[in-house]
Amino acid sequence: MLTPPPRSTRPNDPVLPGIAHDRVYRILRAQVMHGELAPGQPLTLRGIGRTFGVSMTPAREAVRRLVAEGALSISSSGRVATPELSQDRIEELASIRALLEPEMASRALPRAHLALIERMEVINTAITDAVTRQDAVTYIRTNLEFHRTLYLRAQSPAMLAMVETVWLQLGPTMRALYGKLRRNTPPPHHRMILAALKAGDDAALRLALRTDVTQGLRHLVG
Repeated sequence: MLTPPPRSTRPNDPVLPGIAHDRVYRILRAQVMHGELAPGQPLTLRGIGRTFGVSMTPAREAVRRLVAEGALSISSSGRVATPELSQDRIEELASIRALLEPEMASRALPRAHLALIERMEVINTAITDAVTRQDAVTYIRTNLEFHRTLYLRAQSPAMLAMVETVWLQLGPTMRALYGKLRRNTPPPHHRMILAALKAGDDAALRLALRTDVTQGLRHLVG
């Protein structure tokens, strides 16, 4: 089910179509990435427009952008839905993460100051809290925030855009499958990532990131 934006961000007042479509795009993109929408969930332009208080034109443009990013799929008949991933597709996306994310962490390492590490520790505490409450959406959101906080220090925007495209495609499937797993412990390799950052150990950081990504996604196809 689509979640309406907070009242303060609803485009109820007259706005330019470009501004309206960008607002709908950003909110829908976050909902898909964080697993707020189920795999294969159908969406209609009319429904999006009603939820976000916009006309068909900005709704259509937001959907067009999300389809281009792989966040939504569109059938030959024009049906729009969130992606449903096969096991092979999940494994392919996991391989992409395992290639790109250790490299981004390595590039971030020289700029990993103490304040950054402390921020990541705070986020990791929030992840533990989400696990305790069995809140799948918050778990996914804070887990991605943990990784993104580090990768921003890599100063590699093209690479980060590629990683986020993978996260987008995985979002609904991660929500469905993590919910079935009923996790009761936080990701164990986050502590290894933090320790490697503190030690300035590039090899250990790459290994921790690769293990975190591959073992986490292995649960999705196991």
